Amino acid sequence: MTPPPSTGLHHFAATVRDVEASAAWYERVLGLQRIPAPFPHWGNEESGHAVVLMHPENGLAIGLHHHVANGGETAHESRTGLDHLAIGVAHHDDLDRWAAWLDESGVEHSGVIDATEPMPYSVIVFRDPDNIQLELAYMGG
Repeated sequence: MTPPPSTGLHHFAATVRDVEASAAWYERVLGLQRIPAPFPHWGNEESGHAVVLMHPENGLAIGLHHHVANGGETAHESRTGLDHLAIGVAHHDDLDRWAAWLDESGVEHSGVIDATEPMPYSVIVFRDPDNIQLELAYMGG
């Protein structure tokens, strides 16, 4: 038996320290647009809420969650939980354009890294205001 079909990643959600500041960053840097309604935490509404942003062309959706119990720590991939989120690009040249855009936007990044092991890929690594590692990746070889 095989699993039923799916359409791919629906959305990514992260807990952040400051929902408004993070939403503004994702709007400015990734071109996401805010859905104009807060999303309560279903079944636990008093614990916080989320803001959802979506890219108008590719449908990438990101939820940014405020939790009342959040102590304000930054994210780090060495702890249990999210390691990173990678966003695909269609062409290697797109990475060069993204590097220029990140520079213009004042976002520190790795520059384009071309790797051959364990398979050919290229990536730019950068971080959001909560230190969540983001990548722009090209897997075309």
